[in-house]
Amino acid sequence: MEDKASPPIRAHGTTGDLWLHRFPSRIFRNTRSLRIWLPPAYDDRENASKHYPVLYLNDGQNLFETASAFAGVEWQVDEAADGLIRAGTVPPLIIVGIDNTGKDRIREYMPNRSVSPRMLRVQGRYYPDFLTKEVMPFVERNYRVAGGQENTGLGGSSLGALIALYTAIVRPGVIGRLLIESPALWVSNRQVLKDSRSVGEWPERIFLGVGTAESASPEKSRSAVENVRKLAAIMRRAVLGEKRLRLVVKDGAGHNESAWAERFPEALQFLFGS
Repeated sequence: MEDKASPPIRAHGTTGDLWLHRFPSRIFRNTRSLRIWLPPAYDDRENASKHYPVLYLNDGQNLFETASAFAGVEWQVDEAADGLIRAGTVPPLIIVGIDNTGKDRIREYMPNRSVSPRMLRVQGRYYPDFLTKEVMPFVERNYRVAGGQENTGLGGSSLGALIALYTAIVRPGVIGRLLIESPALWVSNRQVLKDSRSVGEWPERIFLGVGTAESASPEKSRSAVENVRKLAAIMRRAVLGEKRLRLVVKDGAGHNESAWAERFPEALQFLFGS
């Protein structure tokens, strides 16, 4: 698994097999970690020719381990996925955590210039190429990934959700499962929300999650919920029914990893379950 990334390091203390690669990007001209979680029995001899659906998630350091997660709170992706797979609720799948780069996170996750927050030299317009021309080919070369948009998911939270939504909009036909948690739709004067009105092809399944306590300000929390409801309404006008779109507005849930962890099992089941 050498490829252009460093040899993988096996993580300890997680549920299942988690492999860490240091991954250089020519597009962003920096290096980050990719965290590859493999489903149960991936390495068993009888599965040697089996290929698996894959879910790519932004802010990878917050997904699997408390040691790397923001404020020491993780999404518990490994525990949730392992339990759902063993229960037969979702098929075995590979989950790829794409780390952010810390100081450049906001810049890389914003596709449009913004006055509030002030961010004029944004790089988010390069993210779709970073994902489809660098990350995805690397994962497909080194792991047994099933092809096709029906087997490919992408998601994130906050700005990580914003850039996932943007990628689905500008790269139609690539992403078939989209996870959008507490999206920062308000940035750049709601430009990505505006862009969503002209989308001709949405992913096959989309999960939208938001809490009623996204901010310490009740007004900002109401605005966050309103923006997500507007996005859901736009998608429904594109003839996305209940089998393709699920909107969850969680009373009292905040803008944090614990809220996203709580909703992740339902999201994973909706996106990849039968």
